[in-house]
Amino acid sequence: MPSAVVVGLVIAWAVRRVPAAGGSGIPQVKGVLVDGLVVPTWPVLGVRFLGGGLGALAGLSLGREGPCVQIGASAGQVVASAVRSPAVERDHLVTAGAAAGLSAAFNAPLSGMVFALEELHRSFSPLVLLAAAAGALGADVVSSLVFGLRPVLDFGAVTSLPLGQYPWLLVLGPAAGVVAVSANRVLLGLQSAYGRMPAPLRPVLALLIALPVGLTAPMLLGGGDRLVRIAEQGAVPLVTLMGLLIGKLVFTGTSFGSGAPGGIFMPLLSLGALTGAAVATGARYAGLPASDQPALVLCAMAGVLAASLQAPITAILLVVEMSGRVVHVLPVAACALLALLTADLLRGRPIYDQLLERFLAANPSTVRAGQVVLDLPVERGSRADGIAAGDLALPDGVRVTQVRHGDLRHTPGTDRVLSPGDHVELQVTHPDPARARGATVRAVRRLFRHDLPGDGR
Repeated sequence: MPSAVVVGLVIAWAVRRVPAAGGSGIPQVKGVLVDGLVVPTWPVLGVRFLGGGLGALAGLSLGREGPCVQIGASAGQVVASAVRSPAVERDHLVTAGAAAGLSAAFNAPLSGMVFALEELHRSFSPLVLLAAAAGALGADVVSSLVFGLRPVLDFGAVTSLPLGQYPWLLVLGPAAGVVAVSANRVLLGLQSAYGRMPAPLRPVLALLIALPVGLTAPMLLGGGDRLVRIAEQGAVPLVTLMGLLIGKLVFTGTSFGSGAPGGIFMPLLSLGALTGAAVATGARYAGLPASDQPALVLCAMAGVLAASLQAPITAILLVVEMSGRVVHVLPVAACALLALLTADLLRGRPIYDQLLERFLAANPSTVRAGQVVLDLPVERGSRADGIAAGDLALPDGVRVTQVRHGDLRHTPGTDRVLSPGDHVELQVTHPDPARARGATVRAVRRLFRHDLPGDGR
């Protein structure tokens, strides 16, 4: 117990010195790319390795994926500073580093590429795609040479789900959506509860909670790799699976809410695996063969991740890459989309967007009062489609600096009508940092994006 207190105090001291290195790291990377967040690169790297390593050794229910993304993004910032890159090129290097971090964490280069587009930028850009592809593929080569070609979660030969069992996805998808929304609310709720405590005591409490968890249910420790394997094996009673699911959810909340450096990707995947195993175990009473349980586990993992992050393509690709078989795409995608629909009906919001809003509200001084450069594509059906560049209803402090279509570049004028395929470069200047400029940037992005009904991102 004394060692847990000491380790907790060290983590608290490190995070207090460098607030941007606490928690997942992915919201901070989004803040750098969108809100002008200023991150002290070398201190972040130091705290990530120190605090993340200590938290992992103590068994906190945190993953390495978010920290890997921030470490990669920080490496991109180091390169950008070394070569004195302009703002747009700096953002591309940060994006490449972030994609490299996720690719290395899971040995999943395609997921790293799509993650940069879908989660970090929420838009498609050829330049962003090229940067993300270079970073993700390069990182995958290096990690494969060092750690081998086997994926982080090796499922072995998972048989494809027969078409006759697809109706079970109508149960599994909504169940995954409910678990994802519940997980988001538990994570944010416990983070708020920790916020009422003195900062130095938060990681200490998390580590003290980890001690009895390790003595009574050691499989709950860490990111959740062991839980995924337990769920895949299919020899666990339903009551035990539900207990593990609730236990992992609460323990992840107590670990993450403390602010200790660590991600939630892997814990969310383990919650999805337990959800899939629970549904499959119950479905056996209706005739589901035990051999189909691993396929349902894969589907539920994608469902929970998609509904929590509201990044379905990343979730689908990540699970398919980890399984090593393309035949799982259809059921995995169906489950992910059903889970996403359920989360939308329950008014769930993307977890990283909410975490970023909280971080900016708590640390307004970390946002520079200056310019942010956005490179946004015009989506068909968006409010910018068919509107002259000079007639865009842009907020104060925002101006169009360039319009590109393929290799053609135009200095914008009132007669330049925007169409799908155009890329618009905008400069955002706002005297107020933090929430004011963040809201401005999000309003600008909504002009160029064709959102689904009810999509509030």
